[in-house]
Amino acid sequence: MKIGVVIFPGSNCDDDMIQVLRGRYKQEVVKLWHKDQNLQNCDFIVLPGGFSHGDYLRSGAIARHSPIMQEVIAFANHGGFVMGICNGFQILCESNLLPGALLRNEHRLFKCENVYLRTENSQTAFSMGIPKEKVLKIPIAHGEGRFYADEVAMNNIINNQQIIFKYCTEKGDIAPDGNPNGSLYNIAGICNEQKNVFGMMPHPERAANEVLYNIDGCYIFDSIIQHCMAHV
Repeated sequence: MKIGVVIFPGSNCDDDMIQVLRGRYKQEVVKLWHKDQNLQNCDFIVLPGGFSHGDYLRSGAIARHSPIMQEVIAFANHGGFVMGICNGFQILCESNLLPGALLRNEHRLFKCENVYLRTENSQTAFSMGIPKEKVLKIPIAHGEGRFYADEVAMNNIINNQQIIFKYCTEKGDIAPDGNPNGSLYNIAGICNEQKNVFGMMPHPERAANEVLYNIDGCYIFDSIIQHCMAHV
């Protein structure tokens, strides 16, 4: 599988993602600059975390207009697999590839810490490899990660089973004390209706190496590699 990692001015998690995909999973990975207009025949596209264009206006609002995003949008609309992490999630929402928006954290603070996630839909290519009721410990690092959608959009998200991950306690309980930013319904990651575009605020690429004493992120990458490869 050939994976493209899109790099914007201000991206800072691109090499982390590439190291995991190349080093651990032995995948072919190419860097795609934000001004490129060619996805180089990639089978899977990743929008990494960071602070694209300095997060001026809204996080991801400027990056959404980069030339590469027209190609990413067309790719996704034709069924191609796209994943956005943190700032990448914000860009996907700004591009209308995912519903809702990521607002400033409820407590107005930048949070950088480990959080716990519970899988709500294990029938997607991004989550099929996660054991039932397995609680994942994954780090976050964001100041604008509070997921919000209006009532109509939220009902659609719920009814279409688009919620992939929710913030939870270490024991797996969906509770306020497990929600680090005030996200509606404790939402940490969602997909689109077609289940080929996925975004999450936590960073699985920062939990995919024994040196970091945490490989819970590998459950997500295992799902992607095993199940997306079967469809490309």
